[in-house]
Parts: sequence; structure tokens; C-alpha cells
Amino acid sequence: MEEASTSAEVLDLLTRGPCDLMLLDVNLPGRSGLEVLEDVRRGWPHLPVLVVSAYPEEEFAIRCFRLGAAGYVAKDAAVDELVSATRRALAGGKYVTAALAEQLAAALGGEVPGAPHEALSPREMQVLRLVARGRSAREIAAEIHVSERTIQTYRARIGEKLGVSTNVELTRYALRYKLSD
Repeated sequence: MEEASTSAEVLDLLTRGPCDLMLLDVNLPGRSGLEVLEDVRRGWPHLPVLVVSAYPEEEFAIRCFRLGAAGYVAKDAAVDELVSATRRALAGGKYVTAALAEQLAAALGGEVPGAPHEALSPREMQVLRLVARGRSAREIAAEIHVSERTIQTYRARIGEKLGVSTNVELTRYALRYKLSD
């Protein structure tokens, strides 16, 4: 069993040797767990990843599943739930709690509209989180290696999708939905 505390360490460990299962936190120093999940799916597509997070399931689980997670378990869940999720993931399945299954069924049935941020691309979500942390367009551009103009384009798209026009409104939105640390 190996342990990593940053996104860079996670990817480094994976390059050193095989892994049967990954437990991944959404909140990692450096890049977010969601970004790491994307990298893992690209580089190790058959590795089951269980996301274990303090964030409420209704806010991140669907996004994690869309990115290829095998399950989402709250950190305060009972041990037997984590064991069940682990067994299901190792068997090649997906672990979904009863509450999330109900939420998914309602969404598929058109009963419950999704939150506006669910329409954001992974890159837009990354930019949203960085803006909410108070980073400038220039700082974000340097961090994710794109032009400042590209960040401005992402910012405009995010504003349209979320119905906000200023960085303050965007930050309030991110805080309300617990999308930023």
C-alpha cells in the first residue's frame, strides 16, 4: 500500500508500478483530485478509482462518475460502506449509494434539473475554482499553461453557463456549491 499527499506524488506513484485500486480525495494540494482523476483515466484507464471526500455526495459524485470514478464515498461514511465500495470497484463495477441512485434516477427522469455548474467542462471547472481562490487571469494562465486570452474566454463561458457576470458573483457561486476550498 502506498500513500501520496499531492497530485504530483499520486501520478509519480502510478508510474513506478501496478496498482489494484486508488482511493482519491477531491481536495489535494496542487491540482485538484478531479484533474488527477482525468489524468489517471488517460494513463491508467483500467485502474478503479474510488473518490473518498469530505464534500457532500450530491455536489461532486456525478462529476466524478462522469470523469470515470468507480465510486464516491463520503469520508464520514461507515467502514462497511467503504468496504462495499472497494469490493464493487475491484470487481469492475460502480459503487453508488442509495441516495445517489435516487438522485440519478430523478435526474434521468427529468424530475430534478442539475446545478448549472454540472454543464461546465473539466477545464472550465478548473478555471472556476482558481478564480474563486482569487487568482487573476494572468496567474491562472501561467498555472495551467494557456494564454491569458484563453482564460478570459473560459471565464466568459463560465459566466454564461452560471448566469454570473463578475468574479465576485462567480466566487459566491463557487462557495455556495462548495466548489472551491
